[in-house]
Amino acid sequence: MKNNTTLKSNFFAYLIFGLMTAAMYGQQRPQYTQYMYNTQAINSGYTGTQGKLAASLLYRTQWVGIDGAPETQSFTAHGLVKDRIGLGLTILNDNLGASNNFEVNANFAYHIRTGQSTTLSLGLNAGLDIFNIDYSKGNIANGLDPVFQENLNETRPIVGAGIFYFGSKWYLGISSNNLLNSQIYNDNESMVTERKSQYYFMGGYVFDLGRSVKFKPAVLTKHVSGSPITVDASANFLLRERLSLGLAYRYDDAISALAGFYITDNFFLGYAYDYSLTGLENYNDGSHEIILTYNLEGLKKRALSPRFF
Repeated sequence: MKNNTTLKSNFFAYLIFGLMTAAMYGQQRPQYTQYMYNTQAINSGYTGTQGKLAASLLYRTQWVGIDGAPETQSFTAHGLVKDRIGLGLTILNDNLGASNNFEVNANFAYHIRTGQSTTLSLGLNAGLDIFNIDYSKGNIANGLDPVFQENLNETRPIVGAGIFYFGSKWYLGISSNNLLNSQIYNDNESMVTERKSQYYFMGGYVFDLGRSVKFKPAVLTKHVSGSPITVDASANFLLRERLSLGLAYRYDDAISALAGFYITDNFFLGYAYDYSLTGLENYNDGSHEIILTYNLEGLKKRALSPRFF
């Protein structure tokens, strides 16, 4: 029993150290399980593709039960203006260990009709990234170390781009939220964090399995220089235009269950639960993600089209 306790204590020590290292040396964007309902946060080309007005509010808490684990909130709103122009806003707040990352982005997209039912949307996003580290939130062995005497706070510009190409039953997308790499150094000229560009590829297709059942497989990949490619694959069923059920798999990381329901014609509430496959499953209670979306045009327009993305 003593050895077991020691192993667990050592595990948590290494885990928290790893989280702090990730926050301080490899600042990366959060991951989403319900990316198919939160697409604008990943691809600016998606802006305005849902009609006059759409918005989403998402909350994610990862590895529940582990101190300092990631916690994310995001808000997106976008709409179509003058038939071809999409405008939107994305706000992200992400916490990891002693670090906090707050982003605000304005989104613009221009839609080009390429066929009777196909559209190519070219998007841009620009904004600010406010990154800070509060060392008082951590347990510092040597509190007199000058490295930990002053908290860090840095504001940096964001410029990104995205392409979203879609028809009535399918979509493809490629994007990067930020094309500007940057590094932050402390007073001792030691690098504290490095922000690298992340590139996303996404795709999905909707199959009609009957008058009241639709099936949509989807995939999302994330590419970051110096890191393994992240691959998410999901399969969702939409029943009677109201209830959505599905499963997802993040390669070598987690398996997820998804469920969602249209509370009204305009509001959709979704939930996802992630079960870790990385060896952390014995030390946390999983990851939870809740999303609430609003669409002004609602189910009446959606029912006329086989797409639900």
